[in-house]
Amino acid sequence: MKGINLIFSLILFAAASLVQAVEVTAVTPSTGQPAAAQTATAGDAVNLNTASAEQLQSLKGVGPKTAESIVAWRDANGPFTSVDQLLAVKGIGEKTLAGMRDSLTVQ
Repeated sequence: MKGINLIFSLILFAAASLVQAVEVTAVTPSTGQPAAAQTATAGDAVNLNTASAEQLQSLKGVGPKTAESIVAWRDANGPFTSVDQLLAVKGIGEKTLAGMRDSLTVQ
């Protein structure tokens, strides 16, 4: 009986392993880059890893100095891995981040 249970468990495990979600990334024909990696347009979330200082200024609470600080932090530390890393940037606190969190993405 234990042998049958073991075989049944292995079959279920194998079947569960085969059923996995597949992530599909759209690619734009003009650049060949994933669409999500490009800087967002007005009304969309701003990608912290690709946005220019000028584009970052479109965010609530971000002026020229803060935008430059974000770009400088990204240049010095590499790409952002989470929106919360903005708290490490001079000029951005919890309140500022809360006001723009829904307008941000990291890809």
